[in-house]
Amino acid sequence: MSILMVTGMEGARNAAGVVAAQMGMDVEVAEGRKSALARLRSREFAVIVVDETLAECDPAAAEAICERAGLAIPLQINFALSGAARLIREIRAALGRREREQEVARRAATAAFESELKTTVAGLLLHSQLALSGSVEDSPMAEKLRVVADLAINLRRQLNTLPSIDFRSNNAA
Repeated sequence: MSILMVTGMEGARNAAGVVAAQMGMDVEVAEGRKSALARLRSREFAVIVVDETLAECDPAAAEAICERAGLAIPLQINFALSGAARLIREIRAALGRREREQEVARRAATAAFESELKTTVAGLLLHSQLALSGSVEDSPMAEKLRVVADLAINLRRQLNTLPSIDFRSNNAA
């Protein structure tokens, strides 16, 4: 993961060095829109920090940078008023928010997937049992329907005993 700082402010490279050391991430400095867009075309960033003065003086540039940011977290910070410590706090807070949002999304997706799977199994079980109740007991079709019903019962039992799915590690949690 890396960070792109977009600022023309003197001393930005020193701040980038402090941020890199504290965050354990690569930090690149782009001095303007062209440089930032070129870097965004060549690689992905976790966070893009745009100097507020640049955004205020050239809103089209800030907009173009944010549009090309992809999945990167865009931040606007006034480099003239903020030191490296505040910059680091803002980046950590943004990364923390992103992680929490992703965790909530993972949990919602897991719950939706589990619900859909359980509903499908319940429907399969119901329909196979209904078909069995109206068929001839000794027919080859009845035996196949019993197998389907037994499989659905076993699958439902397994789904009810499994812990929640954790998509991050591809293992059950």
